[in-house]
This record gives sequence, C-alpha cells and structure tokens, in this order.
Amino acid sequence: MMNAFSTAQGPLARHAMAYVLAGGRGSRLLELTDVRAKPAVYFGGKTRIIDFALSNALNSGIRRIAVATQYKAHSLIRHLQRGWNFFRPERNESFDILPASQRVSEEKWYLGTADAVYQNIDIIESYDPRYLIILAGDHIYKMDYEPMLQQHVEQNADVTIGCLEVSREEATGFGVMHIDETDRILSFLEKPKDPPPMPGKPGSSLASMGIYVFETRKLFELLHEDANDPESSHDFGKDIIPKIVAGGKAVAHHFAKSCVRSTAETSAYWRDVGTLDAYFAANIDLTDVVPELDLHDKDWPIWTFSEMTPPAKFVHDVEGRRGQAISSLVSGGCIVSGASMRRSLLFTGVHVHSYANVDHAVLLPYVQIGRHARLSHVVVDRGVTIPDGLVVGEDPELDAQRFRRTESGICLITAKMIARLEN
Repeated sequence: MMNAFSTAQGPLARHAMAYVLAGGRGSRLLELTDVRAKPAVYFGGKTRIIDFALSNALNSGIRRIAVATQYKAHSLIRHLQRGWNFFRPERNESFDILPASQRVSEEKWYLGTADAVYQNIDIIESYDPRYLIILAGDHIYKMDYEPMLQQHVEQNADVTIGCLEVSREEATGFGVMHIDETDRILSFLEKPKDPPPMPGKPGSSLASMGIYVFETRKLFELLHEDANDPESSHDFGKDIIPKIVAGGKAVAHHFAKSCVRSTAETSAYWRDVGTLDAYFAANIDLTDVVPELDLHDKDWPIWTFSEMTPPAKFVHDVEGRRGQAISSLVSGGCIVSGASMRRSLLFTGVHVHSYANVDHAVLLPYVQIGRHARLSHVVVDRGVTIPDGLVVGEDPELDAQRFRRTESGICLITAKMIARLEN
C-alpha cells in the first residue's frame, strides 16, 4: 500500500536520484580488471556488470542517475556514453558520469565511497532530488527500488539499507545487520567472526547489499560532518552508517520484498561476481535449461549498449568438423566454423575455427579460437587469439605455469599470457 506522499504525487522513484558507485577495481578478478574497473567487466553475453544496477534504477522509474567512476574508467565511461545516452533533459531526465576529477581539492581523488558523493554535492543539488539512493555498481541482481523508498518514508528512517538474507557461515564475509522485530538496525558489524542471527531465524544473518536510501538534505548534513572529521575514512560502511546506527534511525530493507522475479525464477537472485570462480560460475549457470537468472524477462529488461552485428553463424557439417553449440549462449557476430561448443557462453564477435573443441568456456568479445584448440573451464579475455592446437584444462600443472589458474581449476587467459607463450 502506498504512503500518502506517493499516492498524492506519484511513485517516490520520480523524486529520487540513483547515485551509482562504480570506481572500484575489483582486484579479486585478477587480470580481468587490469584494463577496466569491475563494473565494466563483461557479463552474460551482451552486458556489463554495471548494467544491472542501472537497469534496476531505470525500470524502477528513476529518471535521474549519476555514476561516479575512478579506477581505469575509460572502458566504463565509453560504455556508458554509448549505451546510456538516451536520457532527455526536456523530460526531466539526466544521466551524469562523474569521474574523480579533483573538484574539491587538487590533491584529493575520491577518498572513499562517502567522499565520492560529497565531492559532487553541487551537481546533485542542481537536480534537487528529494531522495538519494546509493548503489554499488558491481553486483548482479534484479530489484525494484520503489518498495525500499516507500519503506524509508513510512518508517521515517535516517537511512534504509538493502539487506540480503544469508547463512551465518556466509555472513562472515559481509557487513552484517543486527536487527529487532521491526527491522530497526541495532548494530552494524563489518565481517564479524560470529554474525548475529536474525530474529526467529537462528541460522541466518542479514548482510548489507551496499544499497542505501537517504533523504537528500539529511545525507548532505552527514557528508559535511564527515568531510570535516580528520579521523574518518569517508566511507559509508565504515563511517556514515555506524554513526546513524548509533545516534539515529537505521532500518533494514529485505531484498526478498523487492527482488524482481519472472515466472521462470524460483528464488531471489543476487551475486557478487567478485572472484574469478564466482564470475565463471555465474556466467556458465546462464547456460542451464532454466537458469536462476532470467535474462529473457521482457517485463524487467537489462539495458545495455548493443553493437550492430550480423546473426550468429554455424558452418560445416561433416563428421569431426561440424559447427555446433550444445547448452550454450551465442551472441551476435559469432562464427562457429566446424567446431564444437558445450556449456559455453560466447560474447559478441567470437570466431571458433574448425576442429576446435570448447567446453565450459566464457569467451569475451572478439576472441579467436584457432584450429584444433581444446579449451575447458576457461575465461578468455576480450580480443585474445588462441593459437592453433593450444590445449587448456587437461594438465593442471602446465596450465598453472602458463595462465592464471584458480584452486578450483578455472583458467584465465589474457593477451599478455598468450604473447609470453609465443616468445
């Protein structure tokens, strides 16, 4: 049921601005983030990771969006300019890209997540949003932010925090909320060894999703105080949120109340694809007959920049040289030429040459797979050319010498690694 404000003046999302924090490197993704920030990493065959947070905001009805960038931002900024340039000022829409540009001081880049908002207060003020929703730009999920905004207003909170229910074992890697029966946050603990359980659910804890709703004026007051505190690290999770929990009203919003699910999705889907193993698994899971994440949901589309490409092409049909893909996702512009694919995900423009065999592979845009190559359980970075006859995934010791191999056996292959092989 809508509150009085949303009923009188339409959805609260119309009066909100989404501010996406997209400056993180994502170092646990190893060489995948050598040339791009984590939010710019490719995911799902066509999209980038950041497209999920941005699409959630757009589909929720939010028409003012800002993205703060910092680490190796060129790839991300180029993607945003190409794929998210359809907002129109004459419709009271805006889309701002806010690189760390030393606007406050010539010595200061973004010092933390809170500082990344503080340095752009004047830009936010020029749009005068009533609410500000702070989003992390590096998670995969579908969520309607309107119910979270409504809860924030109805409970008269100083901050409302998006939370995910996880097992107590998993919670040791998150910021954890200790709540009462009304969802008021009693304490906020960063990666606790003994996470507090949820009321009535002793085996579960509430973990922060890095999503915060503020009344804009109240947030500005907090940011000014924080900027003048020499002891602060200028971070939401470390400084702003604990201060509100201690002296104000912080409320938890359960992801299950606002997650978006199609009829094909049986559970709330949220993934932090921050490690190579998690990234590989989340992509390969999309090849399931009925994947946990429905990318075909027309009611909640994931918007992105889509290149103009010809249809995917499969050629040759003789024994041993048959172009085929089984339980795979194949994007536009791909050519599978007399090669065999299984449980693999091909991004735009991948070309797999004759007699190659690819199994459980994530191939980023414009990868070339040479003849007679055999690849298994790999992630191949954009633009890499795999030499004829290269075998990866069959000899763990040799793979570890040549490529980046995780303990679970996933190999990351980059252009630099291939260049070392050829020297």
